[in-house]
Amino acid sequence: MAKIARDFMTPSPACCTPNMSIVQVAKMMMQNDCGEIPVIDTTGIPIGVITDRDIVCRIVAEGRNPASSTVEHFMSQPIVTVRDDDSIEDVVSTMEKHQIRRVPVTDERGMCSGIIAQADVAWMAAERSVAQLVREVSRDTKQ
Repeated sequence: MAKIARDFMTPSPACCTPNMSIVQVAKMMMQNDCGEIPVIDTTGIPIGVITDRDIVCRIVAEGRNPASSTVEHFMSQPIVTVRDDDSIEDVVSTMEKHQIRRVPVTDERGMCSGIIAQADVAWMAAERSVAQLVREVSRDTKQ
């Protein structure tokens, strides 16, 4: 039977809201041992993500104060998601196309129900698919 996103996603990921402070989100990342937190609106719909790289490159490296910075100004947008009933091939294709290492998963209502990381794909997909994903996500797009 073909694997779909809900078969290998991490269910119920830690999520944050746009008005949360960067310090709060960094603590969430530590507590949940993750490098990306989906940003959701008041209805649970993902509107962006905040990554450890966003925090380092957009805040710390630019000398901004993480304690007085909120997620809404530094989150990555537009959001790229997959549905929980998408095939593993569709998930890999989406990650390759957008060159992302993690992707939030939504349910039939559009609410965040999980997250899939490259490592999750590595456990479930064929070796050739995993190698292709790593190659595509890591491809240098700077000219």
